[in-house]
Amino acid sequence: MGNIRILRAGMVEHYVMAEEMKLLQKLRIKDKIPDTIIMVEHPEIVTVGPKAIRDGVVIEGYPTVNTDRGGGITWHGPGQLVAYPIIKWKVEEQSVRAIIGRLEDWAIDALGQCGISAYKDPSMQGAWVDGHKICSIGLSFLHWVSRHGMSINVSTPGTRVEDLEGCGMTAGVHTSLSQLGYETDSEGREMGLDRMEEALIETCEKHLGRTPLEPVEWTQRMLV
Repeated sequence: MGNIRILRAGMVEHYVMAEEMKLLQKLRIKDKIPDTIIMVEHPEIVTVGPKAIRDGVVIEGYPTVNTDRGGGITWHGPGQLVAYPIIKWKVEEQSVRAIIGRLEDWAIDALGQCGISAYKDPSMQGAWVDGHKICSIGLSFLHWVSRHGMSINVSTPGTRVEDLEGCGMTAGVHTSLSQLGYETDSEGREMGLDRMEEALIETCEKHLGRTPLEPVEWTQRMLV
């Protein structure tokens, strides 16, 4: 079992991280960097995937950007933790559906560590809590190195997530833990992005098969 590097990025514009992921993916293909997870928060943006583009989905009232990950539309913004796995998947791991399933299980287990019961729903991939989608997953692969990843809505503002609709997703399907009343974890600790990140790191090895290293701060164009 190998190690996986954890990079903490804080609040970073989506376009900056999108370019960084492309660079890191190329470096991982060449074995110039280890497997890496970037933990990041973005200013508000709705990413529009190939399915939504093909379906001609129109998003009004939100900043948008087209993206090459799988899936339709995904809201990103304050109060949402995003985990981007730049991982070179081994031959025996090379199944898109299985990798997505591992990310789903990872999110569900991490939420469980916080005392929040989450589950899968056959209607849409991701992780669900109390009948609402909390976690979205969308990936892109090049030579079986993944890019893009998984977002978990922890304490998103107002009803920005809830009001978004498109790609067969009605308004109100997506929400955040805070909107559902999960302000603290089972130990009474604040259920913020730091707590969610901690739970993901605690459960990373079990689901990704790689031992997380001590998190370090990300800086743009980080090559080593």
